[in-house]
Amino acid sequence: MTDLKKLMISSFVLLALSMMVFSSCLSPATSITQIGSFIGLTGNIAVYGESQKKGIDLAVEEINASDYIGKGKEIKVIYTDTGASEDGAVSAIQDLMGRGVSGLIGPTLSSQAFAADPLAQKDEIPLIGISNTVPGIVEMGNYIFRCSLPESSVIANTLKTAAAQYNIQKAGILWGQDEDLTVAGRDAFISAAGQYGIEILDEESFNTGDADFQTQLNQIISLNPEAICVAALADDAVNITVQMRNLGYKGLILGNNGFNSSKLILQAGESANGIIVGTAWNKDLDTPQNHNFTDAFEKKFGSKPDQFAAQSYTAVWLYAQAISSAGSSNPAAIRDALAGIRNLETPLGEFSFTENREPVSLSAVQIIQNGEFIILTQ
Repeated sequence: MTDLKKLMISSFVLLALSMMVFSSCLSPATSITQIGSFIGLTGNIAVYGESQKKGIDLAVEEINASDYIGKGKEIKVIYTDTGASEDGAVSAIQDLMGRGVSGLIGPTLSSQAFAADPLAQKDEIPLIGISNTVPGIVEMGNYIFRCSLPESSVIANTLKTAAAQYNIQKAGILWGQDEDLTVAGRDAFISAAGQYGIEILDEESFNTGDADFQTQLNQIISLNPEAICVAALADDAVNITVQMRNLGYKGLILGNNGFNSSKLILQAGESANGIIVGTAWNKDLDTPQNHNFTDAFEKKFGSKPDQFAAQSYTAVWLYAQAISSAGSSNPAAIRDALAGIRNLETPLGEFSFTENREPVSLSAVQIIQNGEFIILTQ
């Protein structure tokens, strides 16, 4: 080899090494853990899904800015819209799993969870339900978690509190017969009424999306109940509340988890005053984590958060804690780290998972007064 060729090869090697060193000095490579979110961003559940997305976006922004999972490491959330259907949830989760996500958040409805969650379990990808409150969710497998308190425990606390403060002895029930959440709400009201000695005078049902509830309401109101327990999604809750007040009912209205939306207050107006509903989160929880969450949410979005935003925000932080503890984006490692979370400070209060992947956190009972959810007891 000639001296000229040797010189040229040496020069190219030095140039390549220099470029590699220069490139590495510009910025460290970012390691990204992808989390898939499949929630209802359209249809009659968009009021919940939009709030959930805001909570997720805020958490991701905070986690990445703080290097919580490690220097140069970030979480990226990929969204797919489920609409309000079970088929939409199945298509959405299949799309996300095809993109190689390390974890999943969603879906919005419990009925969607029963259709979609088994796919996550089959592929062994951890999933955190953020608004799935009916029985049977975590029983689908050891990769299925939820940070939303079961409807049964929240409604039992709601009825216990309301009965003690307002001396409820007789009640009626109006419930949606075609949605898992509202069926579970009806069952929880029945169980809690029996537990606290409340007589159920009448049960009436409806289908999600019905416009006229007057026949059912007239029947219940004619029996003079001190409270009417309603299990409905937000849109139906608005219509039921307004029609109930227009028919002259002045007693208590006790709602299920579907009533935990600002949409109820905004659209039902004064008719919403006096509604009592249990919740897994409230704005008045006096902890640094809750103050930081509510302040940051209002600053970013110009509106107050609700329970659905708080739960989705918490889910992302649960993933961040698990990824940090596991030191890995491997789904199995993240699952094991999630299962070990105990006493994590969150906007929901001190949060833990049980051995069965159920949430342990605070619950509260609220009443709507003058356009706000006010805490009755916690």
